[in-house]
Amino acid sequence: MGLNTAMAKEGYTSFWNDCISSGLRGGILIELALRGRICLEPLSIRKKRLLERKVLLKSDAPTGDVLLDETLRHIKTTESAETVQTWIELLTGETWNPFKLQYQLRNVRERIAKALVEKGILTTEKQNFLLFDMTTHPVSNATEKQRLVKKLQESMLERWVNDPHRMERRTLALLVLAHSSDVLENVFASLADDKYNVAMNRTKDLLDMDPEVEAAKARGAEMIWAVLAAFNKS
Repeated sequence: MGLNTAMAKEGYTSFWNDCISSGLRGGILIELALRGRICLEPLSIRKKRLLERKVLLKSDAPTGDVLLDETLRHIKTTESAETVQTWIELLTGETWNPFKLQYQLRNVRERIAKALVEKGILTTEKQNFLLFDMTTHPVSNATEKQRLVKKLQESMLERWVNDPHRMERRTLALLVLAHSSDVLENVFASLADDKYNVAMNRTKDLLDMDPEVEAAKARGAEMIWAVLAAFNKS
């Protein structure tokens, strides 16, 4: 699964990072939108803002990815359409409605990690943390991780276009998700100080843009800006 697999390759599925749970669910919604399976309902007089518009099913054709297809089934079978923010909460299990608990995606990090172990990108180890043992998944194939980090670094430096609508959509989505998951600094940590400051400042300027304004310009990228709007509000 494109975006979430990419985040895991960078080591973003840390047990200790609480932010990543919702970040991964946001990534699932974006990936489904990029694959043409879901979209936001059209703008209307009553529903103009991104977080007011419901997520609609465009196609229930299987993607071949277990987590994406599980989410797709939830969206298809829900009694009433929900907003992006509500879906992130439902998929994470952060809902007070006991009748909605069946929409939670369980063991997402572990399932992504297992898939990457099978591909030889991660490995499995047992580590002792004081009173208990925990299974961890360190990177075993650093090539993929380095490729992804370099791509994101270059998007903010050598390949900087100063316009989110000229950026490759998955690159924009990864930056949004890394920010939402509180791991953005990890991406630029290996840079020299001057380049680090340039990359972080450009990324901050990008993420400080008004999602409503940018979504109106971005045909096909509305879900990315809606996910950013949801995390900005939370």
